[in-house]
Amino acid sequence: MDAIQFIYLVPLLPLVGFLINGLGRKTLSKSLIGLIGSGVIFLSFCISVLIFIAVSKEGFTTQDIQYFDFINVGKLNIPFEFQVDQLTSLFLLIITGVGFLIHVYSTSYMKEETQSGYGRYFSYLNLFVFSMLLLVLGGNYLIMFMGWEGVGLCSYLLIGFWFKEQENNNAAKKAFVMNRIGDVGFLLGIFWLISSFGTISYHDLYNSSNGIITSISAINSPAIVAITLLLFVGACGKSAQIPLYTWLPDAMAGPTPVSALIHAATMVTAGIYMIARSNILYSLAPTTLDVIAVIGTLTAIVAATIAIKQNDIKKVLAYSTVSQLGYMFLGLGVGAYSAAVFHVMTHAFFKALLFLGAGSVIHAMGGEQDITKMGGLGKKMRVTYITFFIACIAISGIPPFSGFFSKDEILSAAYASNPLLYYIGLGGALLTAFYMFRLLALTFAGKFRGTEDQLHHVHESNATITIPLVILAVLAAVGGLVGIPEVFVKNGNKLNDFLSPVFAHSAQIIASQEVPHQTEIILMIVSVILIITTSVWAWKKYKEYQPGTGEESVFGKAIKNKFYVDEVYDRIIVKPLNALSRLLDNVIDKKGIDGIVNGVGRGVNYGSRQLRLLQSGQVGSYILLMVIGMLLLFIIQLFTK
Repeated sequence: MDAIQFIYLVPLLPLVGFLINGLGRKTLSKSLIGLIGSGVIFLSFCISVLIFIAVSKEGFTTQDIQYFDFINVGKLNIPFEFQVDQLTSLFLLIITGVGFLIHVYSTSYMKEETQSGYGRYFSYLNLFVFSMLLLVLGGNYLIMFMGWEGVGLCSYLLIGFWFKEQENNNAAKKAFVMNRIGDVGFLLGIFWLISSFGTISYHDLYNSSNGIITSISAINSPAIVAITLLLFVGACGKSAQIPLYTWLPDAMAGPTPVSALIHAATMVTAGIYMIARSNILYSLAPTTLDVIAVIGTLTAIVAATIAIKQNDIKKVLAYSTVSQLGYMFLGLGVGAYSAAVFHVMTHAFFKALLFLGAGSVIHAMGGEQDITKMGGLGKKMRVTYITFFIACIAISGIPPFSGFFSKDEILSAAYASNPLLYYIGLGGALLTAFYMFRLLALTFAGKFRGTEDQLHHVHESNATITIPLVILAVLAAVGGLVGIPEVFVKNGNKLNDFLSPVFAHSAQIIASQEVPHQTEIILMIVSVILIITTSVWAWKKYKEYQPGTGEESVFGKAIKNKFYVDEVYDRIIVKPLNALSRLLDNVIDKKGIDGIVNGVGRGVNYGSRQLRLLQSGQVGSYILLMVIGMLLLFIIQLFTK
């Protein structure tokens, strides 16, 4: 029996979990809520595995499954449809697989919540997974946009989960508003697609034999460039790229498992998925690809620079996420779509592991997140330490761990496209190694720098937390073996072969540029030596760290304060908009619109009070008014003939 016919169950099961846990949050027990919330994701994962197996079979062709007409107006017909291909099946595995581990982790991490709060948390988490699955399964841009907005809503709800603290509410609003800015661009791009091509279905637009775009569009045509740039604005918002990246570090206000699921493994990669899904459209717009490559490179280097001076364990990982997303966009910008998706997969493993490891540390430290107040935890938390160490090696790009293979593939493609992009990308990789091993050393090495009470309570987390860490550590260690470079093993890049049907037409549009094997090996050796050297230097520098009293340089202060970008945004955007809103409220709304409305009311009241004086009760006055009225009627009739 073909598993693909049951694909509707993959998003439906999390939706059912959301409804059950949401409606029963006050009556269901915590254990039952956790079982339902995790169980529906596990069932979705099992079906996703079967779908992946079906898609992997030789001779498989993309399947478009239409359920009903969603919008049918005039010549515009937009069905509710799913598209199943290699890219879809891979993302289904990432979302449901990593999502299930994070749900299991959450059953223990969030156990101190009230019963109602516990149910609310798992219902939000299930709704998020449903929205993300809808995003990647959609067979047209409208279904994608529905999932796109759904994950934005869930992000808002989960960042502000502890809404009694105003700081969390502000972070949630900031994420929501900045995502809406990007979403306006995405929506305009969809409208332009409808206007130009009369459809937003992937099959009608991109089918290699009769797709509208590939059959009538010229390279770099103004419409294609404009559409791709607008869609990229949406991707910048959702995937936290310059200039719409400042919401993601503040989003760490939410529970740590939320950071792992939404802001590391899945939601923030939605922009990558959207561009990868639209690869033919972007391949026809080299100008837009150049913009994406530049923005991605700048984001990678700027965010990595900021991360080296952050002391909040989750903020370091947040800026790391922004930086790694920059690498993915660099891969997309140089046409290495498969490499970018490969890094999405490996990043999901090691970054989810890092966030969950950070959550284990925060849990053991009683809520403390300042790494300068930690130290020596490796002796007390061996499992967390070892798994965190594996994740640090993976993200730094040290072989044979997963991050090495995916990052190397992106950097090789960047070198083939423009060596300058490679050198900047390599600089970002060195910064990554530095801040990750700084984080590792400050947290787990040296002497404990916290309070005696904290030291007394430090202990390894329970199995519900450590088992997901171990599983993710294994994936972070061996996940890269699905993409071994051709220079080492012929036909070793199985993931590239698996995804090749999705990107086949783009490969025909974009001129293939490959680095000679000898050059590629030299680049690998140099980068690995530099990364290992940087990692060892950072470890030695911070393993015996003691809070210093020395003056920090001006540049160091600028990095620590995130280059004052938030302050600049606040000065040139937020405060002027607030001043304008106060002006509109006090002058235009209250004195203008309200003044007119209230003035009409006062005028009616005044007029009625004056007319009331005519009702005196004297018969003589009434007779006089009747006579005057009759005279006026005669006069009017006389002069209007």
